[in-house]
Amino acid sequence: MSTQSPAAAQRQADRRRMWRAAVASGGFVALLWLCFGLQQTFDWTLLSVTPHTAEGLLGLLTAPLLHGSFAHLLANCTALLLLGTLAGIAYPRTSLRALPLLWLGSGLGAWLLGQPESHHLGASGLAHGLMFLLFTLGLLRRDRASIATGMIAFLFFGGMLLTIFPREAGVSWESHLGGALAGILAAILFRRSDPTPARKKYSWEIEEELEREQAQAGFDTFETRAPEDVPVIWHRDTEPERRGVVLTFHRTDD
Repeated sequence: MSTQSPAAAQRQADRRRMWRAAVASGGFVALLWLCFGLQQTFDWTLLSVTPHTAEGLLGLLTAPLLHGSFAHLLANCTALLLLGTLAGIAYPRTSLRALPLLWLGSGLGAWLLGQPESHHLGASGLAHGLMFLLFTLGLLRRDRASIATGMIAFLFFGGMLLTIFPREAGVSWESHLGGALAGILAAILFRRSDPTPARKKYSWEIEEELEREQAQAGFDTFETRAPEDVPVIWHRDTEPERRGVVLTFHRTDD
């Protein structure tokens, strides 16, 4: 009976995790397209976030599923597909725990900061939350996988740092800001949810460790061992000879 090597088992687990992350992100994007099609058949304003009103609180749950135009939906789906897959691969547990906070945080930002009688909808706040989650986790965890994930997220979506401020009319920067703050908070709260991957050592680090071990053992590559470190291979078992004692000799007469 053959058994898998640890490296092969790890590769298989990584492929399964990538597949689950891609399926989850793709399924959510498909749900957004379905909601967008249904949205054309009814008045969706009651399901959006209306700031400072009790009725607008319903939008905290439903607004991320709605979009105002095809271009709006396409832009958010691209960001969610990439960032969601990246988050699911790097931090499956953290992403699952952070999702409710990102969802509610984006809507709460719009409800608190938005203009009265305005309507906020769309999943862009959720996308901002994912980007800030990944970027902040890279700063907090600082292992190679986290740093690489944060750099990839920032490389493709670093412009979100600017869209959390009012720049363009008709764009809900309030939900962007709420999602970003929720992403930072989630990164702080759940940064230890996923285990830190084992750090692979470079060849020079291994050489330095070997040199330190040899130095501690008293061996050096180019120098002999210190005299005090040389073990004594012979011990005198008897008591030491008494010295300084005057022996008397009796005179003998011939």
